[in-house]
Amino acid sequence: MEVVQEKLHRMKDLYDWSLSIADDRVKDWPLMSSPLPTLGLMAVYLTMVKVGPRVMQHRPPFQLRIPLIVYNLAIMLLNLYIGVELAIVSVRLRYSWFCQPVDYSTNPDEMRIAAALWWYYISKLVEFTDTLFFILRKKTNQLTFLHIYHHSTMFCLWWIGIKWVAGGSSFLAAMMNSFVHVVMYAYYGLSAFGPAVQKYLWWKKHITCIQLIQFTSAGVLGARAIVVGCDFPLWMQYALVVYMSSFIILFGQFYVQHYRLKQKKMKGSKNGTAGHQGGANGITHNGVASAKQHMANGVVRQDGQVLLIMCVVCAAQLTISTIHIESRKIWEGGRRRGARGMLAALSLSKRTETRESDTFYKIGESATNHAGHHTEETRRRDELLTRPQRSEDVCVNLNN
Repeated sequence: MEVVQEKLHRMKDLYDWSLSIADDRVKDWPLMSSPLPTLGLMAVYLTMVKVGPRVMQHRPPFQLRIPLIVYNLAIMLLNLYIGVELAIVSVRLRYSWFCQPVDYSTNPDEMRIAAALWWYYISKLVEFTDTLFFILRKKTNQLTFLHIYHHSTMFCLWWIGIKWVAGGSSFLAAMMNSFVHVVMYAYYGLSAFGPAVQKYLWWKKHITCIQLIQFTSAGVLGARAIVVGCDFPLWMQYALVVYMSSFIILFGQFYVQHYRLKQKKMKGSKNGTAGHQGGANGITHNGVASAKQHMANGVVRQDGQVLLIMCVVCAAQLTISTIHIESRKIWEGGRRRGARGMLAALSLSKRTETRESDTFYKIGESATNHAGHHTEETRRRDELLTRPQRSEDVCVNLNN
């Protein structure tokens, strides 16, 4: 029991510390004072996903044409406002797409960036209505793991983003996603008009391609910031890379299953492969058999391998670029250190030579003086020995 209490105290201390480094500008904004409202709303959303289809099981689907048109138009305009606001203010502030530190000041333009990001977080809450419409219209086949994972996690993770990094490099992911959602909700709004308009909407699959490009770009920029270095919270960059990688895998799998396989099935049905079990009604009656035949021929496996190869190639490119950048940093750092070392060695050599020359000069001067002194004493002694002594000196010597 004491161990559990100690762990709870540590978690409480960690939570208090994390709040102490949060962005003070947003602490009084709606839903930002505590994570509990966000977690509660996510719990309500997941409950709706679980219970909603059961409630609608024995009820007829709702026809929500007008609400769908109004809703999709409103979400499209909200995302357009967020994207344009972030684009205009980031250009005015000369934000960098590669690395932009967070400015926590109350500068009006920085506050506009923070406010636009907060509206982006709110838009993720409003987008829970997508799932509600699927349930009310009994489109339960669209309640996929990708859909639920995307909607629930985006709302929670962007609360974290607004709470700690409401600015800086966060603007780019929100801006790109907002413009992508303008295109996506414009498609949904137009498709709500019915078959008369739907036949002109040929660009549905290209929305998924745009999303994949967006996720890949965000992931690569995040990886570059980690490798090169950026004055932006490192934990946020790692979270971005991992999160974008999950989207690349899930959306890539969605693209392969819903577009690539369907095209191959349509080609197979036109060539008569769908009617493998006989009959002119091969497409309708033997649809399951056709899918099994595709499975047996390894179509799904091949497409899965293609997706895996794409992911491996992407990872290899990131690894190679990382190694290249790191080796270049090491080489440049070594070169700078080597240059500084050579200059220091040359300076030390010059100082040593100067000191040695001074020492040699002093020693030579001392030796010369000593030799001159020694020569003078020898000359005087020789003179005393060679000159004839006087009688007075002899008497003095005898007395001594």
